[in-house]
Amino acid sequence: MDALDKPLAASATRRLCEFLSAIRYEEIPHDVVLRTEDLFLDWFASALAGKDARPTRVMEQFAAEMGPADGAAEILVSRKRTSPIFAALINGAASHFVEQDDLHNSSVLHPGTVVFPAVLAAAQAAGSSGREFIAAAVAGYECGVRVGEFLGRSHYKVFHTTGTAGKLAAAAGVAHILKLDAEKMQHCLGSAGTMAAGLWEFLRDAADSKQLHTGKAAADGLMAAYIARDGFTGARMIFEGRQGMAAGMSSDADVSCLTDRLGTRWATAETSFKFHASCRHTHPAADALLAVMQEHKLKPDNIVELTAHVHQGALDVLGPVTDPQTIHQSKFSMGFVLALIANLGRAGLADFTEAALREKQLRAFHDKVTMVLDPEVDGAYPKRWLGRVSVTLKDGRRLEKKISSPKGDPDNVLSRVELEDKALRLCGYTGGATDIEMRGVIARVWELHEAKDVQNFMG
Repeated sequence: MDALDKPLAASATRRLCEFLSAIRYEEIPHDVVLRTEDLFLDWFASALAGKDARPTRVMEQFAAEMGPADGAAEILVSRKRTSPIFAALINGAASHFVEQDDLHNSSVLHPGTVVFPAVLAAAQAAGSSGREFIAAAVAGYECGVRVGEFLGRSHYKVFHTTGTAGKLAAAAGVAHILKLDAEKMQHCLGSAGTMAAGLWEFLRDAADSKQLHTGKAAADGLMAAYIARDGFTGARMIFEGRQGMAAGMSSDADVSCLTDRLGTRWATAETSFKFHASCRHTHPAADALLAVMQEHKLKPDNIVELTAHVHQGALDVLGPVTDPQTIHQSKFSMGFVLALIANLGRAGLADFTEAALREKQLRAFHDKVTMVLDPEVDGAYPKRWLGRVSVTLKDGRRLEKKISSPKGDPDNVLSRVELEDKALRLCGYTGGATDIEMRGVIARVWELHEAKDVQNFMG
């Protein structure tokens, strides 16, 4: 029987909407609440690190021309205020610039960079409490992760899932702030889904589209929720309908992912933090290279060839960047990231510079690196992001190293001390906040579940 011929109440879309609208803070496991606070701090600091980036400045200028001069929501990087939709747009764009925001493995989605800007803006406008904010953020994560998994690997080959599934994630989070019931949640997701977009082609040109994807996902998701509140209708079967997202954007969609263990599996807690300041697809190989170099006390000059064994998604995203010419492209270059790891023992924010792009030693190592599709690594992806590198040394030896969980994964997670250190480094990167300001934010975030409101974080 076709999905459209089934009773509405039995559809996966409807069951997901009923779950999302019914989420209550009191029913969320305590460890998920704490992880949501961790993720919020990580996103907040990533947004501050996007201060003064050209894409952020352009979005700020657009908001200044098109939006109000004041409003209910904070623009974190400028300390100004505007309407919720423009705050979501700017904060969403800023938080995805330095490639330090979170990632959920099996959905290949960056949930924080779309959920938190939208939910924070709506929560500030609504006067929501910390607990209401946390519950709404969880609704956004749970929705976005399941939609990303539903769309599958074929979707990610062409579409930036954070721009597509991310729009649904933002919409669900804001809908929860607005207390929409299941019926209006369904209309909200229908409108968000029909606006979903985001293509990978920008990687070939080093274009700014990645920040457009996240900013627009947050802003459009917010819009979808607000108009649904006021009676605007959307497609009821936006996921599995004959002309829905699966039909137009995937060849391997799995509708069961939308309702996978609703209420018992908390995908929010499965989300990974990014340790290196580069595309997440480089992280498994970076950790494997670091491990083999430390284990055998290798120097960069000892290595004459390096093979990164990767999954197909890494080839699809990193493959177009063969000769990085910008800082942004260098973060999507396996060769350049591994050159930093080999020469510096890290690939941190301050290591991706114009000078580094021209550094002969780094370029020479970049040229030693190749990527190959590895059946074992590819078979595990996207549920597990295995790392494997093979190195050939000057003395003729060939070494190999495998790692099962990159630093930052749920089973290799960053502690709160590490997250605080990361947040302080992020806010200091472009002067997004002073050390004192950020420590104040950190203290407030750790008590978010007791907060009366989420107003004026940077005021």
